[in-house]
Amino acid sequence: MADEPQEPESSSTPDEDAPGPGEPTGPADGGRARALRRFGLPIAIFVVTATVYALVAGPRTEGPSPNNHFAHLAESYLNGQLGQVGGRPAGTNDWACYDPEIQAPCPANAFQRPNERYRWYVSFPPFPAVVLMPAVAIFGRDFSDPLFWAIFAGLAPAFLFLLLRRLREEEISPRTLKEDLALVVFFAFGSVYFFTAVQGSVWFCAHIVASLLLILFLYFAIGAKSPFWAGLMLGLCFMTRPSTSPFALFFLFEAMRASRAKNAPDGSGLVHWIRHTEWMPVVLKCGFFAAPILAIGGVAMFLNDTRFGDPFEFGHTYLMIRWRPRIEKWGLFNFHFFAKNLSIYVAGLPWLSAAAPYVMISRHGLALWVTSPGLLPLLWPKKITGLMTGLFITCAIVAILDLCYQNSGWVQFGYRFSLDYMPMLIVLLALSRRRFGGLWMTLLVLAIVVNTFGAVTFDRAAMFYDDDSSQERLFQPD
Repeated sequence: MADEPQEPESSSTPDEDAPGPGEPTGPADGGRARALRRFGLPIAIFVVTATVYALVAGPRTEGPSPNNHFAHLAESYLNGQLGQVGGRPAGTNDWACYDPEIQAPCPANAFQRPNERYRWYVSFPPFPAVVLMPAVAIFGRDFSDPLFWAIFAGLAPAFLFLLLRRLREEEISPRTLKEDLALVVFFAFGSVYFFTAVQGSVWFCAHIVASLLLILFLYFAIGAKSPFWAGLMLGLCFMTRPSTSPFALFFLFEAMRASRAKNAPDGSGLVHWIRHTEWMPVVLKCGFFAAPILAIGGVAMFLNDTRFGDPFEFGHTYLMIRWRPRIEKWGLFNFHFFAKNLSIYVAGLPWLSAAAPYVMISRHGLALWVTSPGLLPLLWPKKITGLMTGLFITCAIVAILDLCYQNSGWVQFGYRFSLDYMPMLIVLLALSRRRFGGLWMTLLVLAIVVNTFGAVTFDRAAMFYDDDSSQERLFQPD
């Protein structure tokens, strides 16, 4: 895992910070011009992507989403309580019910036969509700949360550009400005982030928040330059998408990579790499990294214990869903689910027929390579550095964890759990040194077409989606 020296490829693309023809070059005016260029592009990315997301969301932005659990949880927090305000759930989709008298899940008929002793909760990790709290405080619980999340979704592409620019300026990435912009477009419109950004419902907005936090985590974690902020971002991500927690291992790799002895001889291999690491700086960096994670973990344990009498129970055990028996039998994560989920991950194809509408998609969604074929060059990167090794290892761990989850991401257009590591895959593409030639640009256009179709049709054009509600039909029936 020894890190090779980075040799950026030459490029004719001008530096976006360099003064243009006819622009002032004096200290004051030149500084303002450079600042405008430096901040203008990421701001423009935010404005463009947020606008597109809001426009594609369309009628969804006219009111609250039908599953605005986080708005309800924000209202609960603002009222100083953890359970649902009014003691009753808003609908029957993915609400957790706990019976404190018997310290067990409520009976299956709890929706039809409510009981005053039942306690109803949002079991999804709560940080997105914290993000919503100012808007709920100003506009009330039933404001247009789909519009809020569509605008918020524009932040991740903008900060992704800042991350890629930092890697380019530090000569870690060989990419040009145009290639960085192509990668941002790929993430924003050529991945499942697009269809996710325009939904607004509870399952999807958690991915929007987590994507931004993962990008910020990478910004602070690469090179282990800002341990505390990296830990804060990953801790908040745990309170949004707990399956991202293995990325803590990536920070350890980066702390070790940044703390190699100055006189270390050239060499490769894990043993050589560990032997020539100065461990005191690693321990200090990891201590600063762990501090906010432990504090946030303590808050999570307090909330869980207060609600369910178990510091390690987020509440999914008490979900009032048809799949609860399998969760009780196998748990939320188990190798039992791996084969089923893997088949969707790699073989979820559109169903083709000679009858209208000619194309149909399973409720389990499309395979990752179908929605984002631009990721295929990662199968044969031109060069692998220590930074890339850490990213590959930790992405694989998170991906395997997601594939062991009790469902595939149901209901979805594409494999949305890939957003738990999609920012890392974009960075790996930037570092892969594979040329973004005509073939890759063709794959980028194809990805944009596919994901635009998903963003426009998912949950709106039912004729394109299978109507099976059993979770048992994975592929096109004979």
